[in-house]
Amino acid sequence: MVNLFGVNIIGLSPGKHQFEYELNKEFFAKYGAESVTKGNLKADVLLNKHETFIECLFTINGTVEVTCDRSLDLFDLTLQINRMLVYKFGDEDREISDDVQMVHRDTATLDLGQPMYEYIVLAIPFKKIHPRFLQDENEDEEVKLIYTTETEAEKNEDTPIDPRWEKLKKLK
Repeated sequence: MVNLFGVNIIGLSPGKHQFEYELNKEFFAKYGAESVTKGNLKADVLLNKHETFIECLFTINGTVEVTCDRSLDLFDLTLQINRMLVYKFGDEDREISDDVQMVHRDTATLDLGQPMYEYIVLAIPFKKIHPRFLQDENEDEEVKLIYTTETEAEKNEDTPIDPRWEKLKKLK
């Protein structure tokens, strides 16, 4: 089976290389349809190969189909993603951080599909609200003062304050 999102890095000369991918239903079926099943995205990957590492700049734009948490209606959510991933050559395959992965020196191909899928899933907000409800959401998020730490003595400066508390206030 041919990996459409694999890049042969052994045959790649040092320098910058541009790759373009169309991410659609087949892409999501391959990399995990739990979170996203449909989408229409375009991914531009700028791969910069060096002697000891490879920089990958991912630019992903388009829409994914998600379910509204309020009405359970399906709607297209627009995504604009710009992420950098660095592959360092080493003795083993492991993740060093979110943006740096170590790959074995003898690795022939990099699968760019998995990080693209992860970036898409991470870009989807936790609370997915259909655009027709966005106005209602903004009105609901008004700041409401529920609790205040100001005491009655602080409100009324005319009342005498215990001298011990007055000295403690000066320490602030």
